[in-house]
Amino acid sequence: MKSFGPISHEKYTGTFDDNALKHLLKRTLLGIKIDDFKKFSGKTLDQVIAVIFKESAAPSPPINHYETATKDTTGVALGQTWVNSAYGSGTINSRRKQSLKSWWIQQMHFQETTIHEKMNLFWHNHFATEINVYDDARMGFKYLQTLRKYALGNFKDFTKAITLEPAMLVYLNGTQNTKTAPDENYARELQELFTLGKGPNSKYTEDDVKNAAKILTGYRITREPINSYFQADRHDATDKIFSSFYGNKVIKGHTGDFATNELDELLNMIFEKEEVSLYIVRRLYIFFFYYEITPEIESKFIVPLAKIFRDNKFEILPVLKVMFSSQHFFDVELRGCTIKSPIEHLIGTTKFLEPNWPVYQTYINEYYLLANDLASVADRGQQVLGDPPSVAGWPAYYQTPVFHEIWINASTFPERTKFTDTYISKGYKRNSQSLLFDPIDFAKKLKSPSDPIKLIDELVFWLFEIPISNNLKTELKTDILLAGQASDYYWTELWNDSQLKPNNNNINMVTSRLKSLLSYFLALPEYQLS
Repeated sequence: MKSFGPISHEKYTGTFDDNALKHLLKRTLLGIKIDDFKKFSGKTLDQVIAVIFKESAAPSPPINHYETATKDTTGVALGQTWVNSAYGSGTINSRRKQSLKSWWIQQMHFQETTIHEKMNLFWHNHFATEINVYDDARMGFKYLQTLRKYALGNFKDFTKAITLEPAMLVYLNGTQNTKTAPDENYARELQELFTLGKGPNSKYTEDDVKNAAKILTGYRITREPINSYFQADRHDATDKIFSSFYGNKVIKGHTGDFATNELDELLNMIFEKEEVSLYIVRRLYIFFFYYEITPEIESKFIVPLAKIFRDNKFEILPVLKVMFSSQHFFDVELRGCTIKSPIEHLIGTTKFLEPNWPVYQTYINEYYLLANDLASVADRGQQVLGDPPSVAGWPAYYQTPVFHEIWINASTFPERTKFTDTYISKGYKRNSQSLLFDPIDFAKKLKSPSDPIKLIDELVFWLFEIPISNNLKTELKTDILLAGQASDYYWTELWNDSQLKPNNNNINMVTSRLKSLLSYFLALPEYQLS
């Protein structure tokens, strides 16, 4: 069991230095650039919070990038979006699903300095669907739009919206739920996974699930365009009687269009339970803070945050602002204590090392394909974007007792180092275009690239939450940067010559050594921690 200092949700009063700033940015964003960090350095906690918790503008939708390889038979031209087009069966839908995943990776990589993208990922894990189950890229995009719309908004409104989301209606059999053949799938997950959880105080019954399922009968979807609607003659219009957990609540049955009011009554009944706020705050804590919630954390952090959630009528943003401004969040024991998810590892690396992308307008297909290559890295790390393994999301966020440790095993760790080695050494290539990392351009962003000691110290600051030993730093300096030479000036002179008197020899030597140093750092176990 991890030992923390005094647990408190009260505002942090300690020194908000660069280490505290780095911790805040790494936990709230999916990666940071050095230039972005510099913009925040020296600002107050309140000033940084104001920027981080600003909603992002809705991005332009994914497009047809695949035209040169696969003709879009629905009439969508190269560079135009397919999200409102007719369904493209077979290969076209497969290309669009690839387009959607690639587009999502692009949004993460080029994210604004806000928590929005990471919250989208959190909600994708919470309100999980699998695109390979509902199998329609257009439906997947609409689902992602809903996640983005409500990511920092009202959780109760969010829950209603996701209940009626076409992707969810298909995924959890909502469209098959009728008065003559009730399907309990979504009614169960609405309570068990989405709102109340499975804790000892979530005492809804099987009859509660059955009656909730009756309320949810009659909802259907259209595919041209993608939408949901209510069909009254498929709805169970009988009264629904709930258990003592819900105060023996009776939701009167309705006919016609008035029957849709039953859903609002159901959600009102569920959200009257204190456990909803507690459960969601716990989920946020496990995702952003740490996997273990002790009795002290529950009483001194979760409970007060849950009250703030309820007092704000289930608005998500006030809770997040208190969480990430809290004394507890800045406890040094919370730094470097969780294993990065594959997405965090991927985007954190690409964001920090800033590759040179091909020109978007000229090489649309290659641009999308390269982003998809990055998505495949996360796939091999067992975090398939768009396709969590089940409605419960990824096991690393709920599977006791190991939680985040699930991300690292004999298969996934080598895949992580393979990615970082490839990314640093040669990049990724599609047709004539490459996604390349330039180590010299990167090093120029550092404060003292000509000083081998300061260069290594700064990289250690950026890359690790747990410092590495001085012996290792000295060894790396001597073996890699100095190539066995005794004097630090050897690297200083080499670097300065590469800038002032560049030639193929000194450029190649500097490039090779920087790549070797970064490859070594990114393969360390410490780099896997956040």
